[in-house]
Amino acid sequence: MNNVLLINASPNGLVSHANQLALELVDTLRQRHPRLELVERDLGTHPLPPLGMDYARGLATTTPFDAAEFEISETLIRELERCDILLIATPMHNFTLPAALKLWVDYVLRIHRTFSSGPEGKTGLLSNRAVYVLVGSGGFHQGEKARQPDFLTPYLRQVLGTLGLLDPHFTYLQGLVFGEEAVKAAIQDSRARLALEPLFNPLICA
Repeated sequence: MNNVLLINASPNGLVSHANQLALELVDTLRQRHPRLELVERDLGTHPLPPLGMDYARGLATTTPFDAAEFEISETLIRELERCDILLIATPMHNFTLPAALKLWVDYVLRIHRTFSSGPEGKTGLLSNRAVYVLVGSGGFHQGEKARQPDFLTPYLRQVLGTLGLLDPHFTYLQGLVFGEEAVKAAIQDSRARLALEPLFNPLICA
C-alpha cells in the first residue's frame, strides 16, 4: 500500500468533520505504512472549473482533443489510477452530492477512458480498490431518525461502480446541526463503525 487519495468536497475545507475523520483514518494507516503518500484534492477550497462546450464536443469524437478541461480530466483520473485507497469526505446538499463533487464526477467519469459502453451497458476500466465515503449531514437520512431521502448514496455507488470501483463503504455523520454533543456522538459512532473494518482496525475511539 503506497498511496491514498482524499477527495474533500466540503465548502468548510479542512475543518469539515468528515474530512477530519478521513485524516484520522490516514494517520491510522500510516501507523502500519509509514511511507504512505497522501494526495489531497480539496474541491471546496480549490474548486474545479466548469466544463464547457469544447469538452462536450471532444467527448463525442475519437480523435485527440486539446480542450483545457481534458488536461484537468487526465490529472484527476491519474490521481484515481495511482491510489490504493480512495477516501471521499463530503457533505450531503439537498439530499444528494454537493456541486463540487458532482463536477469531479463529471471530470473522471469519461467514456473510452474510465468506462466503456456496449450492448450490455457500461463497464468500468479502472481496477477495483478500497473506497470509503464519509458523509456529513445536518439532519438524518439513515436509521430510525431519518426524516429525509438519501439520493447521494445510490448515485455515488452507481458512479463508482461504473468506474470499476465495486465495493464502496459508506459511513454517515448525521445530525451535525444539533449542537456540540450531537457532533461528538456522530463522530464517535462513525469511529466505532470504521474500527470494525479490517483496513482500519484498531482505530482509536478516544
